[in-house]
Amino acid sequence: MAPSIWQLLIVLAIVILLFGTKKLRNIGGDLGGAIRNFRSSVKDGEQSAAKEGEKLEEKKEGSVIEGEATREKDKT
Repeated sequence: MAPSIWQLLIVLAIVILLFGTKKLRNIGGDLGGAIRNFRSSVKDGEQSAAKEGEKLEEKKEGSVIEGEATREKDKT
């Protein structure tokens, strides 16, 4: 059973009376800042992972492995 619009308005009024509009505004601003910082951190992590992947690919392409290649048939 979902609460009606009137019940939600009463709960909102009680919350505003308890905390005040200024404190609620500060909480909203802090929450928005935290979400913004989290998103930028995730984006930075993805960019650094992509750069590491590019470096790895460059390293693979430029590598030369020296040695003697033999097959099992040739050994016997």
